[in-house]
Amino acid sequence: MATMGHLSTPVLWLLLLSIQVSLGDDELRLTNGTGPCSGRVEIKHEEQWGTVCDGDWNIEDAEVVCKQVGCGSAVQALNRAPFGEGSGKTWLYRVDCRGDESALWNCSHTGWGAFLCPHYFDVGVICSGFSRLHLAGGDTACSGHLKVKQAETWATVCYSHIDFNAASVICNELKCGQAVDILRGFHFGNRHELIWQEEFHCVGNETHLAHCPRMLDRSKACSHDAHVLCSGYGGYRLANGSTTCSGRVELLHGGLWGTFCDYLWNFPAANALCQHLDCGIALSIPAGQSFGKGNGSVWNGTLSCNKEGSHLRECPVNVLSQNECPAGNDARVVCSGCPGSRLVNGTTCSGRVEIRHGDTWGRLCRSHWNLQDASVLCRQLNCGYAKSVETGDLFVDGNGFVWRDVFHCEGTESCLWDCAQVTLGNPTCSARETATVVCSGLSDSLRLSDGESRCDGRVEISLHGMWGRVLDDDWNIKDATVVCRQLQCGIAKKAYYLPRSERGIGLVGLRSVQCDGNETQLVLCKTSHSQALPTGVAEDVGVICSESKKIRLVNGTQRCAGRVELYHNGIWGTICDDNWDLSDANVVCKQLGCGYAIKAFVSAHYGEGSGQIWLDDVNCTGAESGLWACPSRAWGQHNCQHKEDAGVLCSEFLDLRLVNGNDCAGRLEVFYNGTWGSICSNHMSQLTAITACKHLNCGDGGEIEKDFKYGRGSGPMWLDHIECNEKHSSLWQCQSDPWDPQSCDNRAEETHISCTGRKGTATPATSAECPNSTSCSDREKLRVVGGEDVCSGRVEIWNQGSWGTICDDSWDIADANVVCRQLGCGSAVSALSEAAFGEGTGPIWLEKIHCKGTELSLWDCPSKPLFGKNCDHKEDAAVDCSGVTETTASSTRAGSRVSYDPFSEAVYEDIDYNLMREKQGMTHLSVNTSIVPEVPLLPGNALEDGYDDVTEAPGPKDASFPGKNEQEIIGVLDKSDRNRYSWTDASRNRTSETQRDSSPALEDTVYDDIEETGH
Repeated sequence: MATMGHLSTPVLWLLLLSIQVSLGDDELRLTNGTGPCSGRVEIKHEEQWGTVCDGDWNIEDAEVVCKQVGCGSAVQALNRAPFGEGSGKTWLYRVDCRGDESALWNCSHTGWGAFLCPHYFDVGVICSGFSRLHLAGGDTACSGHLKVKQAETWATVCYSHIDFNAASVICNELKCGQAVDILRGFHFGNRHELIWQEEFHCVGNETHLAHCPRMLDRSKACSHDAHVLCSGYGGYRLANGSTTCSGRVELLHGGLWGTFCDYLWNFPAANALCQHLDCGIALSIPAGQSFGKGNGSVWNGTLSCNKEGSHLRECPVNVLSQNECPAGNDARVVCSGCPGSRLVNGTTCSGRVEIRHGDTWGRLCRSHWNLQDASVLCRQLNCGYAKSVETGDLFVDGNGFVWRDVFHCEGTESCLWDCAQVTLGNPTCSARETATVVCSGLSDSLRLSDGESRCDGRVEISLHGMWGRVLDDDWNIKDATVVCRQLQCGIAKKAYYLPRSERGIGLVGLRSVQCDGNETQLVLCKTSHSQALPTGVAEDVGVICSESKKIRLVNGTQRCAGRVELYHNGIWGTICDDNWDLSDANVVCKQLGCGYAIKAFVSAHYGEGSGQIWLDDVNCTGAESGLWACPSRAWGQHNCQHKEDAGVLCSEFLDLRLVNGNDCAGRLEVFYNGTWGSICSNHMSQLTAITACKHLNCGDGGEIEKDFKYGRGSGPMWLDHIECNEKHSSLWQCQSDPWDPQSCDNRAEETHISCTGRKGTATPATSAECPNSTSCSDREKLRVVGGEDVCSGRVEIWNQGSWGTICDDSWDIADANVVCRQLGCGSAVSALSEAAFGEGTGPIWLEKIHCKGTELSLWDCPSKPLFGKNCDHKEDAAVDCSGVTETTASSTRAGSRVSYDPFSEAVYEDIDYNLMREKQGMTHLSVNTSIVPEVPLLPGNALEDGYDDVTEAPGPKDASFPGKNEQEIIGVLDKSDRNRYSWTDASRNRTSETQRDSSPALEDTVYDDIEETGH
């Protein structure tokens, strides 16, 4: 029996069963469907009903039908009599609608009754039946009584006509997150309203309710309407932060963005949100209104609503007025911005290392994994420092996919993915050969920041999960000893105060530390805990530990080749080539994870260094773990000049080229193990070819040539089965089979490539290579783009993994002069502004550079990182240089750039390897390489001391500080006129020409009494 007070199901069915529309003398209807808005299409013309024949019947045609009968939009266009065969005439054939016509017969067709068509070709449609849906009468736009708009009238949906799958589709369509519940709504009683007559049978993955299968309900009486409750979630974002991974939390609720108010907001919730946003982990929850106050809606909710799994989507959200969120409850977070790395099968700060490529997590092979890499990961995960990477099988089981990436970290990077990464050719790894780490954890943890290694720099301490500075007005070697011991960084070599330009302004953790020197942790010393000290206090302290010693290769075009430099006592310096041979070079290569030595270079082959010369008469056996373990003169004692700086070429040095064609077309060859060899093309995709073209700076397109027109190779066939994806910018990042000189079955498998671009003069060849080097020189991190040659164009610098521009604020001829000199392009003709060579893309790294014009590098000039929105790319700075180089005897336009390549493609000679192979016991490979011709020498990285000394450790006198007692308190002239931010390297500071060559040690004149800083 029909319910009183509303239109009964039978009555409504009789009214709507055959919806038909009359326009003039012609009419349209749907018949024999499951409801009023589906069925066979029939037209009444000349007082006779007939059908429409299928002739390319499509969704645009069906759309016109659905709109014409007032049934919303078309869901499906069906052919071959899906609702049974009709009878009578076939009125229309080959209807071709645009979709916006008012009637089906207004579409293009062959004419009325022009074609006699069998009725098994009759067409049908399924319409949505409604044009819109909404939830009415609820607390928010994401809860309420379900209504659908049929023609111009809103119809109510019965509680019995939907289930939870249908509710899920409704919530998704309304951008309201996930379905939370379906409630029995109002009893209809005496209300007079239109009721939807069909049941929805959704699978749950449909994008719109109209796409769900429907069935006419002929029997069920409708007593209550459906009340749907959605979570309200449409997505989260971080607003008004300095990066995309910091800011005020905003929630998309019911299609509107608003500030997220969470009275339970805490670190676990912030951490969950950071991971959800692919921003790594939560580093801090700033206090107050650090990221401003939103101007829109305020949504009240919580990320910890006791639902496991996808709790970010399932927590109900309530609406608040603008002023209802209590002070401090608006959610804020600073995330690490380092996604794609985690520790599993252990604790929060220990376990098996896993990394993610795309959506696939896998274990990291432990090949080359060391304490430097692990320290970066621990810091990234907010877990302090790495205590150990030798954990046996503690966190390892025998199953799981293994990624073969190798990371070469300096130890100071913010994220593991900021380290140089090489995957190409790496050996396979079993599931048990997995990288692991035990981090110190945050509890009372220490770290050293802004140094050259994890064992030198500003002292910072974590108390109660927050990092703070350590301030002291009596900082000494005993205090530094405890720091070095706690960090497992050896013994303290120096305790110092930071220069004024490097003093912090952040939270203070400890003050007035007084250690006896035998404590195991800094917090066990007598200290003062204070969180409320004024900022900018002068007593920021630092230490240099013995394990801060580092080694690097400089001025090679890639990692694993270059001038050898050592970091000792806070200063970078070179090595003299007296008695420098393959055994010495072999220790260097092994220490850097670069395989073994191919050649030991002398006579500043990779350019002259500057500043300190640390070692002379080095005499390694080849078995030492580090170069400083080899016999040599004492640190800083030598009889050399920088024209005798030593260099190496290691077996893991990689390079890429195309031969027998031109710069951007030819047979693809890779340089490995000291010799050029072919790359096989088996299973190679066009994407891999495109990656090779990008790597070679040959444009963004490329094809694999099949006609082998670039000849056959003669050397090893090094690699096969290379697989790159769209995120790879370098071939070194791609997966492949392991290195094998017989990778191809025959020469017909060699790869021939033609790239769409041509190597332009606007981008130096090494610019594309710099991102893959752990020791990029200043020169390689600078380029000009868009000009006529390498000496004019928009100025771009490499920072944090990407190229970016410089704002033209304060840009003048002095700044341009430094750029031109650094590029080897003579002096500046003009300093150009307002994107004179076109607007760049990506970040704008710097603004307000203030060079004097005499600096050797742009990195020596005071500048300001761009943190706000003061500039956009229409203000990109540019230069036009004279092109007259100042480093060669004959001045020429710098069209062919001077570089320190480890080999010359024009000259190849065999190196006799018998001696080396006997020395290393290596008989499994027959190796050829190229003798490197001498290149013109340019100034390299010159350095100077960058801190205020307090004390140095007692011990043998260091030749770098002659005439000074080790316990004497000394200091460096404050460099307050120079701002050095995290994008600079301490190694970029320059010493004077006098310091460079006149003394085996730094002159005492660079020091001054510490009283200058008020101590």
